[in-house]
Amino acid sequence: MDDSHERGEDEHGDHDHHAHGDHDHHAHGDHDHHAHDTDTVGVAVLTVSSSRTADDDPSGDRIVDAFDAAGHETVARELVDDDREQVREAVDRLVAREAVDAVVTTGGTGVTPDDVTPDAIEPRFEKRLPGFGELFRRLSYEEVGARTVGSRATAGIVDDTLVCCLPGSTNAVTLGVESVLLPAIGHLTGLATRRE
Repeated sequence: MDDSHERGEDEHGDHDHHAHGDHDHHAHGDHDHHAHDTDTVGVAVLTVSSSRTADDDPSGDRIVDAFDAAGHETVARELVDDDREQVREAVDRLVAREAVDAVVTTGGTGVTPDDVTPDAIEPRFEKRLPGFGELFRRLSYEEVGARTVGSRATAGIVDDTLVCCLPGSTNAVTLGVESVLLPAIGHLTGLATRRE
């Protein structure tokens, strides 16, 4: 959750400039892009925590419930410790599965020494999606104020698979899934696997 007022203004400026250009540039291609949207997304949920267990994972449960309620399918679920290698190996394993269109992680996106999720996953990104973290932090600011600067929520594409990293708190997961991911996931996964 991170977004200072000053940075928010910078992002807003970038957003206006780039979004306007994108809309102008793609105005005639929008229908083509939407034609590739995925109706049902196969989601893998990865909880990164050294303290939670498979039976005590409210944030992971929240992700599963939200995607299932929206008509998507949870096709895999794992829990790993706050360890770079474990996180990296789990993501590599999940994106290699045919049924997985998107991987959503929860936990390890803060600034404590054991928060290593972005550090493990970002080097794998073939394409980064900075708008994911920017929008998450902008919305999060309304709930937690300047404390949102402590979140490194991020997203990108790994082997044609959408990978999104959310914080570990249930409130943050709910915000990220309901306000950012669910409205966009069919579109993003459709484009990520599109071949010209």
